[in-house]
Amino acid sequence: MQFKDIDFVIIGAAKSATTWLQKQLQMDPAVYMPDPELHYFSREYSRGPDWYFSQFDSQMSDKIVGEKSNSYLYEPESAARLHNDLPDVKLIAQLRNPVERAYSSYCMRFRRGEVGKDIETYLDPSQGENLKYLISGKYAALLQDYIDLYGHEKLLILFFEGVAGDPETQISQVRSHLGLPPRQILVNGTKKVKDKTTETVPPGLRRSLAWMKPIVRPLRGTSAFETVRGLVAAQPKYPKLTDELRNRLNDYYHPSIEALEKMSGQSLSHWYQPSDRAN
Repeated sequence: MQFKDIDFVIIGAAKSATTWLQKQLQMDPAVYMPDPELHYFSREYSRGPDWYFSQFDSQMSDKIVGEKSNSYLYEPESAARLHNDLPDVKLIAQLRNPVERAYSSYCMRFRRGEVGKDIETYLDPSQGENLKYLISGKYAALLQDYIDLYGHEKLLILFFEGVAGDPETQISQVRSHLGLPPRQILVNGTKKVKDKTTETVPPGLRRSLAWMKPIVRPLRGTSAFETVRGLVAAQPKYPKLTDELRNRLNDYYHPSIEALEKMSGQSLSHWYQPSDRAN
């Protein structure tokens, strides 16, 4: 395998249904994508090309080959590395309202026990900008690096709303961009891949029982395991994204959303809700 065998890369964004997009493409026998996010051009570049190529199935001749790694949109060196090794690759970015994406990212980490209940510590722009939650939602600036290197024609920009509102058109745009013939959307690929309402073991209890993981791992999926898990699992109670915090985030992202509208040629007015300055 060589770099020239890679036809496309989904570069992000995180929490924007890119896994749904990946599943749709993987269910087409004319397409090959490895399951995991490789993060080669962002976090694993030091492993070298041989490691990267080893992540792909060697039996994929005559297929459209791609991968998905959402970190490529955010990590500063990813665009230059991709262009250096894959100068002719086609790129896909699927984006979500940055306020909703930031809150979804926070909820994911809250569910895992990685962050606390003080949501403003992580999402309030006045308390500082960080990559995981805030800067990673400034899509226009992040995509500009790719446009400068690849041009507009190599980059397909999609939006999260298309998955729920018109998935047929969404996947048709992707297939057209990749040079694939029209194909009906695959029903098995339309369900939610991840759901923040799924019952989970509370983070504190999960940490205290971490020592048991190697013992119970062989039992996962059995009725006995699921019965015991059901006794302690519960739907997480996430800290609320208040109207006040949402307004601050709307103001923070407004210039970036306007820039993205010009870049994509699509109206995103539904993403921005002006702050109620009377409050």
